[in-house]
Amino acid sequence: MPRSKQPYTEEFRQQMVDLVRAGQLPEELAKEYGPSGQSIRNWVRDASRQDDTRADEVTAAEREELNRLRKENRQLREERDILRKATIFFATETGQK
Repeated sequence: MPRSKQPYTEEFRQQMVDLVRAGQLPEELAKEYGPSGQSIRNWVRDASRQDDTRADEVTAAEREELNRLRKENRQLREERDILRKATIFFATETGQK
């Protein structure tokens, strides 16, 4: 039967994750604080996944800047193509190539 309440608070879990990241072994923490070493390893793994997800997410400001830069890039390419065609046109008109 599933438990209605988690036995350890998020704050406690985060403290265990921080201690493991600081260099302590999950088994040492298990003896001292109570949860199993495997539980602590699972918490560290879950925290790492969440950190990776947060790092990969693009913020709204970054998304807006990316759209602005893409639009600017598209415009600059069009201008470059126009100048290239004009250069070719004038070069052929004056007899140079």
